[in-house]
Amino acid sequence: MKLLRSLAAPAVALGIALSTIALPTAAGAAEVTPAAVAGDTALSTITEGAKYTDQAAPKWRAYVNAANNDRVKEMWAYSPSMDRDVPLVVITADESAGPRPIVYLLNGGDGGEGAANWVMQTDVIDFYLEKNVNVVIPMEGKFSYYTDWVEENASLGGKQMWETFLVKELPGPLESKLNTDGQRAIAGMSMSATSSLLLPEHFPGFYDAAASFSGCAATSSPLPWEYLKVTLQRGNATPEQMWGPRGGSYNLYNDALINSDQLRGTELYVSNATGLAGEWESVNSPRFEGLTDQVQSVAMGETIITGGVIEAATNMCTHDLKAKLDSAGIAADWNLRPTGTHSWGWWQDDLRGSWTTFARAFELEA
Repeated sequence: MKLLRSLAAPAVALGIALSTIALPTAAGAAEVTPAAVAGDTALSTITEGAKYTDQAAPKWRAYVNAANNDRVKEMWAYSPSMDRDVPLVVITADESAGPRPIVYLLNGGDGGEGAANWVMQTDVIDFYLEKNVNVVIPMEGKFSYYTDWVEENASLGGKQMWETFLVKELPGPLESKLNTDGQRAIAGMSMSATSSLLLPEHFPGFYDAAASFSGCAATSSPLPWEYLKVTLQRGNATPEQMWGPRGGSYNLYNDALINSDQLRGTELYVSNATGLAGEWESVNSPRFEGLTDQVQSVAMGETIITGGVIEAATNMCTHDLKAKLDSAGIAADWNLRPTGTHSWGWWQDDLRGSWTTFARAFELEA
């Protein structure tokens, strides 16, 4: 389907009066610098180079090394709030170009800790090297929704304070090190598609652009709450550990549909497919090249059936978001595909689709 930039549509009924919700204070529109947003929060310490031993090397390191480009780096950021070192894959802009924008790109359910991440599943490195902007991909955060949790979870490594890390602790020291120009965007897929909307909502004006690929903005209504449960169960966690009871003030604060009015002024790209198999699910898809017939059959079946069901669910969520934004007159670039499942081929396409939105926000050539 052709990319549409939508401005107006009929209103959607939410079932909750927004005026009755008391939200925690977010950063003001004028407080958009890393220092202003961080306030008194302790900042990250950034180091460059490998920290794991060769015996415990992460899977993605081989892809960073294979790039054979000094603009592709492994970095580590210490998070004071979580008391842990977080690995980052960083793509830097060519220094000769002067200060450049930065894109924060979030992984899905496994947080990049397994094989289901941007580095291993897409051409993200080659794509953004060509665009000549800075890119940072956190390579941890499985089943966290990249949010601040109300409870610790031992299965996920203790404290989960990802919003604090990503917005307050990391940007100041990292962006100074990378010689950025003060412009930033954030993007995520699946689990982190929710996060890529929440962070700009919580800190209006901090991000110039945001992109959500195959996500569910709503988190407090019954069906989306069940989607949270399914995701978090894979990490031996519960939505209550993350945000407290469903419908509570902190859950409502972390409902990106309810708070979508806070996206006004942010350039937006939102994509979703229907769940029906398309070109990336066909037998000729590059995603299945080199597999034996038996393995290919299993992989295709998993993608078409499981990926189709998940994408159909997020499709409903995305149409709810579109109706809400349209009714509020908040513009977005919508890529609502007639075919496609919850899978990496389509999210690789979204790298290209969202770049048009990011380039417009950064005032760069698309």
